[in-house]
Amino acid sequence: MLVLVALQVLVCNHIHLFGYATPMLYVLFLVRFPLNGTRVGNMLWAFAMGIIIDISSNTLGEAAASMTLAAFVQWPLLQASAPKDALEDMQPSYRAMGKWNHIRYIAILAAVHHVAFYLLEAFSFFSMTSLLVSLGASYLLSLILMLTLETLRHGK
Repeated sequence: MLVLVALQVLVCNHIHLFGYATPMLYVLFLVRFPLNGTRVGNMLWAFAMGIIIDISSNTLGEAAASMTLAAFVQWPLLQASAPKDALEDMQPSYRAMGKWNHIRYIAILAAVHHVAFYLLEAFSFFSMTSLLVSLGASYLLSLILMLTLETLRHGK
């Protein structure tokens, strides 16, 4: 958790590719979070991670709200993505879920987080084009980096 916070605050928050894309790697906290706790517990941990990011990044609760929403949809998403016999004490990974199910799980979880984050940040649809470009660019950059880190973590 501390490594992801430090990576986000010290490195990723200072990356603004083409003025639009900022990676948000702290979503990996939810991807790697073990599921042996309660759903409410997972949401509280996600909120805590988000509030730490908000305090460190000087944002107004966007990370906390979007992480909590992503944690809320995490369990139904896992039920749809993971093998039915593996849900009890599963640690989400390529090995436990299968490669494509794990990629889909990360992609949807990151999409939920990013859409909530950017809608809260913009808080209007005034500049819809800029909102969509920032959302899409940040999502793609974050997804590529998250999948790369997951691949490095799990080997092949």
